[in-house]
Amino acid sequence: MKKTKIIYWVTTTIIFLWEGLMTALTFNAQIAKDGFQHLGYPEYFRVMLSLFCIIGSIVLIVPAIPGRLKEWAYVGFGINFISAAVSLWAVDGFGAQILFPLVLLGILAVSYVQYHKLPNGKEPSSALSS
Repeated sequence: MKKTKIIYWVTTTIIFLWEGLMTALTFNAQIAKDGFQHLGYPEYFRVMLSLFCIIGSIVLIVPAIPGRLKEWAYVGFGINFISAAVSLWAVDGFGAQILFPLVLLGILAVSYVQYHKLPNGKEPSSALSS
């Protein structure tokens, strides 16, 4: 059980740091704006997606949030990562850049599987508790 908790917390923290913290710190940076513009998305979509990512990452990382909301956050991130890979492929062709969202999708999948291995589908308050 300890291994499951550690894997859950490590993978969930990676998602939180990348999709929550990094997004909160950089969503209004010029490079983020340029990236969305390059893919052909409107400005409002960048803002909306950034807010959804920040909220979703908080939902995943806070233990007190109900499991049903966590399920929706997992689905939302899954759609986000798949859509990012498809968007990059459609605009830039098949290349190394599409691997990053797919790697994040893999990390998300590991987090999801470990979440469901935890007792009662609820994560503990600490990865090191018994």
